[in-house]
Order: sequence, then C-alpha cells, then structure tokens
Amino acid sequence: MSKSFLLTVILPVPGINLTLATELFLLPVPKYTILFDLAIIIVFAKAFGIVARYLKAPQVVGQIIAGLLIGPSVLGLVDQSQFLLQMAEIGVLLLMFSAGLETNLRDLMKTGLKALAIACAGVFVPLVGGTFLYMGMYGVSPIGSLDFYKAVFIGVIMTATSVSITVQTLRDMGKLKGEIGTTILSAAIIDDVIGIVVLTFVIGMTDSSTNPMKVVGNTVLFFILAVVVGIVIYVVFKKYDTSHPHTRRIPILGLALCFAMAYVAEVYFGIADITGAYVAGIILCSLKDSDYIAEKMDINSYMLFGPVFFASIGLKTDISGFSKSLIVFCIGFVLVALITKIVGCGLMSRILGFKGTSAIIVGVGMMTRGEVALIVAQKGLSAKLISSEYFTAVILLIVISSVITPILLKLLYARMDRKLESK
Repeated sequence: MSKSFLLTVILPVPGINLTLATELFLLPVPKYTILFDLAIIIVFAKAFGIVARYLKAPQVVGQIIAGLLIGPSVLGLVDQSQFLLQMAEIGVLLLMFSAGLETNLRDLMKTGLKALAIACAGVFVPLVGGTFLYMGMYGVSPIGSLDFYKAVFIGVIMTATSVSITVQTLRDMGKLKGEIGTTILSAAIIDDVIGIVVLTFVIGMTDSSTNPMKVVGNTVLFFILAVVVGIVIYVVFKKYDTSHPHTRRIPILGLALCFAMAYVAEVYFGIADITGAYVAGIILCSLKDSDYIAEKMDINSYMLFGPVFFASIGLKTDISGFSKSLIVFCIGFVLVALITKIVGCGLMSRILGFKGTSAIIVGVGMMTRGEVALIVAQKGLSAKLISSEYFTAVILLIVISSVITPILLKLLYARMDRKLESK
C-alpha cells in the first residue's frame, strides 16, 4: 500500500489535519529489509550447500553460487549492504579462529622440518607462478608499484591449501595415518600460516607511504607478542579449564580473545585481522576443551556467519564484465595454481626422500583450495588489490581442485599398490 493512497483515504476524514497526516506518513520508515535479506541468504545458502554436497563438491561452493544467484548479477533479490559486509567480516574471523583451534601442534612438531620445507615450497612456487601469470597477461610493472603488488597478490591467493577433501579421501582409503597423510596434513597447516604472513606483508606494502622495514618490524613484533602473551593466556585458560571443565564460559572467553587479537593485529600492528583470529585459535588449540570451544564456534559459523560470508562472495562476484581476456585469465589461473602446487610440493618431497609416486601424491594432496583462498581474496578486494570479477577464478579453482584431487589420489595410490605387489 503506497503512501499516496493512504493520504487519499485519510484526508477526507474529519478532524485529520493535513500537516499531521503528511508528517505521519512521510516520516522515514524503519528499514527491516536486512531481516528479509538474511532469511533469503540462509535459505538459499543451505539449499545450494546441500546440492553441492550431494554432487561431491564442497558446501562452500554451493553457498557462493547461491550468493551469485540472489545477488545483483542474476536475480537481484539481495543487495550488498554495510551490515552484511560487517557480518561477513565476523564470519571470516570465526572461520580463521576455528582453523586455529583445529591445529594439532603435536602433529605439527612430529613432522617438523619435512613439513616446513614442503610448505615453504608449496608457498614459494605458486607465489612466483601467480605473479608471472598476471604480469604475462597485463604487463610487467616496476617493483614497488601498485600493479606489481596486484600481480604478487594473485600469487598469494594461490598459496593457500585446504586439505579437507584430501583428508576425507585419505581417511576413506585408510591412508590418513601413514607418513604421507601426516606430512600432507602438517604441511597444509604450516602452508596456511606462511600464506597469512605473506598476505599480511603484501597488504602492508600496498600503501606507498609505508616503510618496508616498518612492515617487517610490525610483523615480527606481532608474532613475538603473540608468543609471549599467548603463553600467559594459555596458562590462564588451562587453569580455568581444569577448575571449570566443559563450561560455556570458556567458549565465550575464547570468542572474546579471538576478537581482541584481531583488533590488536589490525589497529596496533597494521596486520590483517584474520591473522590475529588465527593466532587466537592456535593459542587455545592445546586445551582439553579446545574441541568444545570449536563446537560452540561452529554453531555460530554454520548457522549464520559462515553462510553470510560465503554468500557475500557470490554477491560481490561481478559476471557482467566478463570478457575474453578474463576467461583466458581464469583458465590460466586454475592451471598455474594446480601445477605449481604439484611441482613445488612434489619436488621438495622428492628431495626429502619420498619415492617417485609418493612425492607426486604429496603434491596432489596439497593442491586443493577452499575457505582460506576465499578469505585471502576477500582481503585483497578490501585492499583494492583485485576487483570482484576475479572471484570467479578463485571459485573455479576450488571446484576443479576439489573434484579432481580425490580422483588423482585414488589413481596414484592404486599405481603405488600395484608396484608394491609386483615386487
């Protein structure tokens, strides 16, 4: 019912003043559209997430497609708003906090130098490959220029590894607890840590007024602070966890720590807030109730903030400006991202003593991409290092790597088993 119709009906009524009626019906109407937007996002994200899972693809892919469908590019049911952006940011922090909580420091220390070396190679080779891909398509830029850091950032997106698909595949095959499975898992964890550090450095360097040494210094200082303060916080949490086991106060305090570390990282050190959230998770990952904290975090993330974040990726993905050059870039991006992971991690595994097929398995196991790649891309968009249409390339990478990795792993393990049987 329109305002003009209401005025037409009311004005003839005796006793109703024109000025009063006008004031009543022309006052700003409270905007509750955000509630309807959230309802649409949650329903579509979950529905498409279920479809994706049914098709053996990551649920996040379905949620991103849902955001693309309901966004301005297709149906136009939901527009990106400041409120949704802020909710998506909280979703990112919760995801990184949960990733930190799920880190197993003991497994990390067991594989030690091997996993570290493989992770370093798995970051360096894709970083270089992505940089050269961008420069090859859009031209070489001077070191230190904004275009140079845009090129580097494409490489940064390629560094992130998500082994959720790999882990599930190895578990189904009974290969997760072997040397190869443990190495892949540990290297992936270290890979993300290094990738986040590189992300922090690149974003810090994009400001022309920023001193490179200051960026390095702030990064080092933050991690020193994280270690010192982290030990103190861990001791306090451990004592409280012992005296009050499995109490809901612990997840609440953990969430407060997540937001506090994110704030300190961003405001006082100029480091990406996701780094602080991730570190907060690592600080608490060795607690007895770390799984309990992760479980409570997952409720918030799974039901609301996670779907909003992934749907917001779709909302921001612009397919209207899709061109031949962008299609070529997307194809190149996917190929380079997959090949550089296999080459970097595979060669380093070979150097460290893994036999032929085993080394390739490590490389293939490290090539899946997921949430972290999207989070990194999101940070690049916020820092104006990439535009929204490049999300298409990241989404394609996640889908293709998630589909082909299980197939390749099964083929490679079958080949390795045949070789063992023939001996």
